[in-house]
Amino acid sequence: MSSVIFNQLITLLDGGQARYRIVEHVSAGRSEEAAKARGTQIEQGAKALVCHVKGNGMKQHVLAVLPAHRKANLLMLAQKLGGTRASLASPQEVMTLTQCVFGAIPPFSFHPDLKLVVDPLLFQQLDEMVFNAGSLEKSLLLNVEDYLRIVKPEQVEFSESA
Repeated sequence: MSSVIFNQLITLLDGGQARYRIVEHVSAGRSEEAAKARGTQIEQGAKALVCHVKGNGMKQHVLAVLPAHRKANLLMLAQKLGGTRASLASPQEVMTLTQCVFGAIPPFSFHPDLKLVVDPLLFQQLDEMVFNAGSLEKSLLLNVEDYLRIVKPEQVEFSESA
């Protein structure tokens, strides 16, 4: 577990007077497993993917966040960010940029080289979003309005039906 990331999240959310709850559960990294373990709807889940976006003279690491019941269209993501292609980062790159393993990445970027973008459909699902908080055994349920107010993420449509 990345207690550093968990502590950064709690400090940020408390500082922003966010409405959230901590949920401890059995280890779960896949969206369906996590929703079941948390007792939440899969549509509430925020899935965070570390990607490379390249082309047109650009090369950028992106933390792409989307609703857990949808899949990322990496070509669409790349094009909307000015690139021509995108791919998922390696487990080592994910650890370097997020201090988390796959499946434990929260929808927050604490690394200056990791651009955060969020599919706006995430904010149209329910009043609360849920995500693993640096751990496969610990999640946060967070008020969507508070997330938007504190994080002010760039919104980019890039998800499609799974």
